[in-house]
Amino acid sequence: MHTRPSRPRWLTVSLIVITLVASINLRDIAAWAGWTVPGLPMPFGGAVVDNGLGVLLALAVAAWLLRPGHALVRAVGLAGSGWQGPAVVLLATLPCWFGLWWLGGVGTDWTVLSLLMLAVLFPLAEEVIFRGVGFIFVHRQLRWPWWPAALLQAAVFGAIHWWSFGGGGGVALQVLAMTSIGGLVFAALCSLDRDTVWSAVVLHVSLNMAWNVMQVSETTAIGWQGNSLRLSAALLALLGLLALRRWRQRREYRRA
Repeated sequence: MHTRPSRPRWLTVSLIVITLVASINLRDIAAWAGWTVPGLPMPFGGAVVDNGLGVLLALAVAAWLLRPGHALVRAVGLAGSGWQGPAVVLLATLPCWFGLWWLGGVGTDWTVLSLLMLAVLFPLAEEVIFRGVGFIFVHRQLRWPWWPAALLQAAVFGAIHWWSFGGGGGVALQVLAMTSIGGLVFAALCSLDRDTVWSAVVLHVSLNMAWNVMQVSETTAIGWQGNSLRLSAALLALLGLLALRRWRQRREYRRA
């Protein structure tokens, strides 16, 4: 990996790791230091501030490390990639929706606000932080090889979710495994869809939306049925984007 000569490699690596680890825990870190950062006076207000500060921190670090002559929006995967990739990924999640409906039906304990937060805004923030900055920026701008860049953000992504479930074993370890695998899948989707986050965002949002809308027991959610539905959606999304990329390559070859 190559960065600006004035910045030692150890500094760049340390900064990326600290950014990913701290990202959505800044209010907790401030509290440990004796500072109080209040949440917004609304439902999910604390989480909104957590995710917002995390996105701002990640983008600020990326802007500082950005190579001259490059646009930040494209460097962190927020440029457009066309509608085809996100559409293919959305279709790939439909069997998961149907499976959850079959297992439990539509729930009644969700609200529009809870869906907006839990299934849209928070997944979007995580994709910007972990895949936009933690993977695309690190891989393309800092020129880390694919696997180290993908594994680092996936490991931190899984560890943060593991910690949020109390750490330890049991369910927390299952969460660690599934979210770490998810981090790798999201990174692969970004690479397959022209180094942008939007296909990963659609998979993340659609799956979160399905799990919040459908009424599924906790046993099913963390059991083989729930995990199979998650993994099948991920596999279908990867295969769909792989097919789309090959179609795009053939079309560009014919135009050349």
